[in-house]
Amino acid sequence: MTKIIPDCYWPDSANGAYVSHEAVCVLNPYEEEVTVNLTLYFEDRPPVGGCSVTVPGQRTKHIRMDLLFGSAIPKATPYAIAVNCDKELAVQYTRVDTTQPELTIATTII
Repeated sequence: MTKIIPDCYWPDSANGAYVSHEAVCVLNPYEEEVTVNLTLYFEDRPPVGGCSVTVPGQRTKHIRMDLLFGSAIPKATPYAIAVNCDKELAVQYTRVDTTQPELTIATTII
């Protein structure tokens, strides 16, 4: 199973105590654990892969992209994420943008 998140973006600034970040949230409804592999795609550079996360059976995993990939995700640069695993999982992408005083959260279920 492959799910694509085509519109990812990590802002390069923050406003106040809150940090801008992104997360890929995965629900594994099955009894056995599932390994989720993530690959990043960019407009002007080769893909970055090699990050795997194990999601235990009947659990969720919230994957903070900045903590998993660190400097592999350049700030203020559009990119996409391919989420691959052996089973059909529920995947949600959330972006928290703190660059303005009003703060913004955007989310979508794939």
